[in-house]
Amino acid sequence: MQLIEIDLGQLRVNRNNDRHGELDDEQAAINWLLSHHEAHMKNLARDIVKERQVYEAPLVSKTRGKYLVFDGNRRITCLKLLTEPDRAPTEPLRTFFRTEANRFSGTLPSAVLCQVESDRDKIDEILFRRHTGSQAGVGQSPWDDAAKHNFIARTGKRSGPNVAEQIERRLVEIGSVENLGELPRSVLNRLLSSEEFRNAVGLSLTREGLCYTHSPETVASTLEKIADDLTQKRVVLGDLWDNAGKRRYLSELREAGRLPKPDEILSVARPFSTPLAPRSRPLQSGRTINKDSVRTTLIPTDLNYQVRWSGDNARQRDIWNELQHRLLLERHLNAISVTFRVLLELSVDHYLHVAPVTTHPSDSLSNKVLKAATHMEASGLIDEKYKRELQKFSHAESIISANTMNRYVHSSTFSPSPTHLTALWDTMSKFIVCSLSAIRPEEVEAA
Repeated sequence: MQLIEIDLGQLRVNRNNDRHGELDDEQAAINWLLSHHEAHMKNLARDIVKERQVYEAPLVSKTRGKYLVFDGNRRITCLKLLTEPDRAPTEPLRTFFRTEANRFSGTLPSAVLCQVESDRDKIDEILFRRHTGSQAGVGQSPWDDAAKHNFIARTGKRSGPNVAEQIERRLVEIGSVENLGELPRSVLNRLLSSEEFRNAVGLSLTREGLCYTHSPETVASTLEKIADDLTQKRVVLGDLWDNAGKRRYLSELREAGRLPKPDEILSVARPFSTPLAPRSRPLQSGRTINKDSVRTTLIPTDLNYQVRWSGDNARQRDIWNELQHRLLLERHLNAISVTFRVLLELSVDHYLHVAPVTTHPSDSLSNKVLKAATHMEASGLIDEKYKRELQKFSHAESIISANTMNRYVHSSTFSPSPTHLTALWDTMSKFIVCSLSAIRPEEVEAA
């Protein structure tokens, strides 16, 4: 561990903080902290001004010439805004930070004493042991269920099955790895930290344990390649630190023909302990069916939808987290149905605004969906078949319709059911993800 004074300008608020998951940039992360923890952020800023220091050194790591903050993002955000109040997202907040900066006795600090760690695995171990109390915002705020989910999805750290250990044991059994302990398990667990990445290599982690979703022979070949890359250090922890790095590596494997192909998907998932066997008939839908799985929330918790979150859709993200982590189908059907309706409308409004698409103030929800779907198809975001499916959303007699969602809100006799709600989500989820992930034309040009 090193304690080093680092210029504030060299410190970067983490856009991939586990509190919120991946955001576009540092400013989006700053905006998120202020929109979700305004009272705590103000208390912390007042405390820094009063004490003229921060009591805990932020935890940082050097990345591409800058220092990325892994713990202490609220402290660094407050210091940055006390120094540059105009970076606050609203005028009342800009006024607050200007006022507090003027109250600071002496000169605002231009450098911060930080704990610098180069070992990314150690950083995760430190984070794992922190976050025990908020103290009205002066201390560290505890992680909620969504943050814990984001942490597990990013790092692979969980109290359940050790995926990397199971894979290494299997590779030893088939002779691909000589001895246990050779494989960098922490790195492999990070790579396979969520269903998105496990599915890419032909695996899934269910309640019954690790299983094959694709031809076991192909999956074994893929795992051999990954194990060789990791043990030979052609790929290291830093390469797989965030989701972008994982996707980059898996994309390289896909281009090299080293990942399972869609026609190798199994009709029924097989336990990872099953001996290698001939391929099964592929599913026509391209999705793995697990008959024993139990869906407890509207948005499945084991799927990564890869939404491009930004400061413009912060409320939608809050609603998404409630539907994915907090509201249970067996207990909160009415809350889920109304909240789902709100998420859909806010999402399509976001798309129509940033695309942009011409709308009329009197447009109904079904009209908005049709206008957005037409634009999405023209932009290549969805195909004609899915657009035709979305067109049924305006049919009043269909259960997958705007009429159904409106009745959830306005009818005293129409009650939601888990079957109808999950069918609605499974149909509309791709549309909602496309709507939420829309970015402004100038952002596309900048990219």
